[in-house]
Amino acid sequence: MNRTSMLAQLDENKTWDVVIIGGGATGLGVAVDAVTRGLSTLLIEADDFAKGTSSRSTKLVHGGVRYLEQGNLKLVREALRERGWLLKNAPNATKKLGFIIPAFSLVQQIYFGTGLKFYDVLAGKLSLGKTKILKKKTTINFLPGINQNNLSGGIVYYDGQFDDARLAISLAKTAVKHGAVLINYCEAISLLKTEVPAGKQPKVCGIVAEDVLTNKTFEIKSKTIINATGVFADDILQMDNKNAEDIITPSQGIHLIIDKKFFPGNHAMMIPKTDDKRVLFAVPWHNKVILGTTDTEVKNISDDPLPLQEEIDYILKHINRYLSTNITLNDVTSMYAGLRPLVKTKGVTNTSLLSRDHIIIVSHSNLITITGGKWTTYRKMAEDAVNNAVFVGKIKCGECITHNLPIEDNAPAIPDYDNSIENIYSLNNIRDFIENEMAVCVEDILARRTRLLFLDARKAIQAAPFVAKQMAAILHKDDSWIQSEVNSFTSFAKQYLPAGKMS
Repeated sequence: MNRTSMLAQLDENKTWDVVIIGGGATGLGVAVDAVTRGLSTLLIEADDFAKGTSSRSTKLVHGGVRYLEQGNLKLVREALRERGWLLKNAPNATKKLGFIIPAFSLVQQIYFGTGLKFYDVLAGKLSLGKTKILKKKTTINFLPGINQNNLSGGIVYYDGQFDDARLAISLAKTAVKHGAVLINYCEAISLLKTEVPAGKQPKVCGIVAEDVLTNKTFEIKSKTIINATGVFADDILQMDNKNAEDIITPSQGIHLIIDKKFFPGNHAMMIPKTDDKRVLFAVPWHNKVILGTTDTEVKNISDDPLPLQEEIDYILKHINRYLSTNITLNDVTSMYAGLRPLVKTKGVTNTSLLSRDHIIIVSHSNLITITGGKWTTYRKMAEDAVNNAVFVGKIKCGECITHNLPIEDNAPAIPDYDNSIENIYSLNNIRDFIENEMAVCVEDILARRTRLLFLDARKAIQAAPFVAKQMAAILHKDDSWIQSEVNSFTSFAKQYLPAGKMS
């Protein structure tokens, strides 16, 4: 997966079957689905793959226990099926994880235990393990960091876990292996349309794209265009039709990362009901623990959203009710925010009540927009989008095969993140990230090809000069490039640190 060779294919005068705008979970899934049906497929991403929402999740492959309580059985059943297929198709990038719900009365044990046994039933043959009601002693053994006051026991159930940005790269590699062309740092700046007589509706027939790194533009022809830009879907819709109404209500979710010493053990904890009737997780991940998440409507969409103080306080307040130690902001090693592309629903003003289902819109110009959904259901979203594309474009192709398609989830041999910077970021690993995974800057490597920024922002800032020098040696860059990269990454990474943590 080499960026130079990918770019060279844009100079070929050809008409693609499918052009995808957006390189997050949905767009990458669409690329895999389309190319494995035999369609000539191009994907462009204005930034890096999974730069936005798709690298900022809770790292769960799950059916959605909360949606079960809301009565959305269709979404839960679909997500559980997709969960099972994803764990089967990407065994090196995903795993089964046990979750404990602490209970403080027999009534709670019966209530949550009954609901989660129904969760198992909905999963059917793709169930990851049986839900069990636990005694107090067993619950404490599974969750050694739990506050034992008034604890009566717990319930254990099973869901999946993954590394979102690494899975995104695996999907990109899978698409390329089957013949797709994928290019990061390549932005759609306008849509091409057919020439038609006055009064007729022109149809999209391609895009004009710009290589962000060189400012070179490409005119790309295509039978179909798929808008898979997540929270930025409205921008492309309005590129197509300046009068198009917004369809996205962005909702922010943040996560705090703490050392595992505060929450030892190998099981995750799920708090089933917070003050605003959400769920909250404490999830072991890469020898750290993720705490999250929130659901806050935001008015302005940003490439790099920041956690709000009220969100940070919310997570700390709720998690400290359940832990035996008191977590403070000083214990947070990194924090990050992501924006969910929730679809507007008339009469619904609370984002936590907005549907997590995906929708597909086919504009009068035949532009196909897919948005909503979540990481777990990316494959089904992609299948639905490609089904619409082949219908709109009148393209003959094979059937969808992705539910049984192995994902190329191999990765460079990266040691434990607690290892030394020199061991983690060896010259061979850096070369692999650049030449085979299309990393072009320090942020790509420290945030997404590896996850150091999301685990320990301070350590990532300390690693930046070493990584920049390694990259410069491979890319033949000078000292000014190194300094520019270090400065840029340091400024960016400070946003992942609580105020005052650099001192």
